[in-house]
Amino acid sequence: MDESAPPWTRGRRRLLLSAGMFAYPAATAVGVAQYARGGRAVAGYALAAAFAVCYPLAALAAARRAPRAFWALLGVLAALFLAELPLTHVYAFYIGAVVVAAAAAFAPRYAAAIVAAGVLACLAVPWAVWRDDPGWFQAVLIVFTAAAVYAFTELAAANTEVRAARAEVARLASEAERTRIARDLHDLLGHSLTVITVKSGLARRLSATDPERAGREIAEVETLSRQALTDVRAAVSGYRQVTLAGELARGRELLRAAGIDADLPATVDVVDAAHRELFGWVVREGLTNVVRHARASRCTITLSAAHVEIHDDGRGGTPSSGSGLAGLRERVAAAGGRIEAGPARPRGWRLRVTVEGGA
Repeated sequence: MDESAPPWTRGRRRLLLSAGMFAYPAATAVGVAQYARGGRAVAGYALAAAFAVCYPLAALAAARRAPRAFWALLGVLAALFLAELPLTHVYAFYIGAVVVAAAAAFAPRYAAAIVAAGVLACLAVPWAVWRDDPGWFQAVLIVFTAAAVYAFTELAAANTEVRAARAEVARLASEAERTRIARDLHDLLGHSLTVITVKSGLARRLSATDPERAGREIAEVETLSRQALTDVRAAVSGYRQVTLAGELARGRELLRAAGIDADLPATVDVVDAAHRELFGWVVREGLTNVVRHARASRCTITLSAAHVEIHDDGRGGTPSSGSGLAGLRERVAAAGGRIEAGPARPRGWRLRVTVEGGA
């Protein structure tokens, strides 16, 4: 059912789907005119009208998953059918078809037995009680009605599952988007703020001995701050682009400002174009951690078509469970790669990411 349709439209559709069932008590009323006279006719019409009133209530109870109310109302419908039977003979099985179909739909485990019992009664009772012809048409109608109600019930259940699945997909998409934004903000701001901190400290130290260079460093801090703001906006909007060449250039400047010797590739041509953005994120996170935590004097980056490795000669340590490395693991896993991070020998730290096809 179209969830974009107005509620009153969806309600009208349900009403139209259910309205066909009112033809059954109307058909039974034809039997009243044929078999009953006087007070019996009045009783027959009243029973058919009562059935037409009770059936929607039973359908509503079924839709609201209220089994006690449904079975109580179904009992009333069955009683009305039995009361109508001596007044309209085989015509009573029109409303009997509704009772059988409703019971079969609400108790699917016993549906075959319920329908079979209804068909057998429709064929046997008219002949055994009134010596009338068996209700062949009504028997076929019982099977058809039960099948139609069952199909409608299954369709309604499938629609409910589809709506639940859509809601779950929307929830997961929202959660994934929040995770992406959090990861991107960490990676972007973590790197940018680290560079700003390092350059600000360098400018402070140079302010007394080399004011001109200190001024250049402060100007770069301002540029980095503006770029960080742009990056944050891009991350929130989902259009953030990271390039490996750009991250190597920024990383070289970051290491220089931190006083760390940098041995970084001059080009990225060796790297498969499909992996360059991922490797850019690896370089960004790896160099940020080198400057923040390693206390290194030298940092080396090696590239191949399907791997990137960052190695420093710092203090090493144990793998961190921080959000930066966790976010990087998510990116690498999404790309079908693997990540290795840990102490290097004889000293320092090694971060290596290999994607499919790499060694």
